[in-house]
Amino acid sequence: MRIIGLDLGSRTLGVAISDELQMLARALETYRFPDDRYDLAIDYTIQLCQKEKVKTVVLGLPKHMNGDCGVRAQISFDFKAKIEENSDINVILLDERLTTSLVDRAMLQGNVKRKDRRAKKDEMAAVVILQNYLDRRR
Repeated sequence: MRIIGLDLGSRTLGVAISDELQMLARALETYRFPDDRYDLAIDYTIQLCQKEKVKTVVLGLPKHMNGDCGVRAQISFDFKAKIEENSDINVILLDERLTTSLVDRAMLQGNVKRKDRRAKKDEMAAVVILQNYLDRRR
């Protein structure tokens, strides 16, 4: 069974999906929604999981560098709770510190154009989040 990885922003949701063996993550898409309309992102996530027959989602948890949880982390906690209340999907929160900077650096080194970096950054961050989870399980 596949697993979905998510990188939640205030207007975008980067989405990655694993292979059937749960060894590799690949970018799926970036879902865009109006500012802070997390209800739309929740509905989208539940529908996508139903379509892909996914029961587990790994959601990035944006902590501060000192490990504290701020406003963005609370949004992720709320997002997790609402998905689990409205479906039979299990949501796992995974520390995502430095994920975006890792993705930015990798795309710069790969000579990816600025426009393409902006368009793919969220889904690539979701790939890193999901791949980290898959690697830790082995």
